[in-house]
Amino acid sequence: MELKLIFLICLGLLGLFLMGGVLYRLFKLSLKLVLCILVGGILLLLFNTILGQLGLKIAINPVTLLTAGLLQVPGVLLLILLHYFFV
Repeated sequence: MELKLIFLICLGLLGLFLMGGVLYRLFKLSLKLVLCILVGGILLLLFNTILGQLGLKIAINPVTLLTAGLLQVPGVLLLILLHYFFV
């Protein structure tokens, strides 16, 4: 009986250890994604302020935020080129 209890406690601790590692990586990835989206939003606001005087404004929505956030400056330049050629 006691050996079975020790085995179950060890098994539970192992499961907790494995789930903790997975949750930590998920939290780290989501935090990095949120920070990238914030930087992308700041870049879009900056470019909208500068290029707004020329009549070029990029809409700020989840797709443009993800593009600008993940690709940073090249993503914003890509959005500017897409807006220039297709709108």
